[in-house]
Amino acid sequence: MTTGLAACIATAASAQDMITYTTDQPFEDVIFGLENAIIDQGLVIDGTSHVGDMLERTKADVGSDVTIFLKADVYSFCSAAVSRKVMEADPMNIVFCPYDIFVAVSPETPDQTMIGFRSYPEGAMKEVEALLDTIARAAIGQ
Repeated sequence: MTTGLAACIATAASAQDMITYTTDQPFEDVIFGLENAIIDQGLVIDGTSHVGDMLERTKADVGSDVTIFLKADVYSFCSAAVSRKVMEADPMNIVFCPYDIFVAVSPETPDQTMIGFRSYPEGAMKEVEALLDTIARAAIGQ
């Protein structure tokens, strides 16, 4: 299977930085890869938010006709070991738990699927960022 991976793109989302990867794999394949990559790390998916469906379903209710995503889901999960480590370093790192990875397809690029996560501050939380990077890359076969 060709992955057609693009280089890591750092972009700004509000005041928050994120790390994203783009592939020509279909959304469903990336979701399957993400679920397996999370499980392969010995982690449990706490929840899946179907953000794209919600935005599409409610757009008329909020006075819009704009389709933001063709498909978009956010997967939430945590690691007891990593979470303990980063919260022992600073208990206020609780604000970052659970960890999220999103998968999305934009109307502007319907043949490309993006996977990404927020970047974290310097210090202990960079270990979480490295874990999320490992999972996101595994999800798209990189």
